[in-house]
Amino acid sequence: SSIGRLLAARLQRAFVDLDAWIETDASATIATIFSNEGETGFRARECRALTDVLMRSEASVIATGGGAVLDEGNRRALRDASFVIYLQVEPTLQLQRLQGDDTRPLLATDNPTQRLADLQAMREPLYREVSNLCFDTTHHSLQSAADTLATLITQATEHSA
Repeated sequence: SSIGRLLAARLQRAFVDLDAWIETDASATIATIFSNEGETGFRARECRALTDVLMRSEASVIATGGGAVLDEGNRRALRDASFVIYLQVEPTLQLQRLQGDDTRPLLATDNPTQRLADLQAMREPLYREVSNLCFDTTHHSLQSAADTLATLITQATEHSA
């Protein structure tokens, strides 16, 4: 989400955090949704939210949750309606970046580093399936990543026009 916000500003586009969209729509936090509806209920909400966001006519930078690619319909919608960037990062660094963020129910385990590694292993082929661009953020600051991505997106969209 942090890179997405910066990227949206550089591209002069709206920014949509899909998890925040879901929370607003449900009038509940992601943790509460998981607690009340389980992951299945959350994923159903995520599918509806992604459809709603992609149907907007306004060009936007959308930060999806990491599990959005689990649903085939979401992958198809992302492929068909958008330029998708897979932001890669090592699990240990990702966990450092998430330090203090207690809004991620799937990481509420005794070994969140291993959980992140397991989630990445399961999801990576799906990310690659839908991505127009894979970008390793490991050696970039947030600002550097956003600057580089803005350049790459501009180049890609100019070539496809």
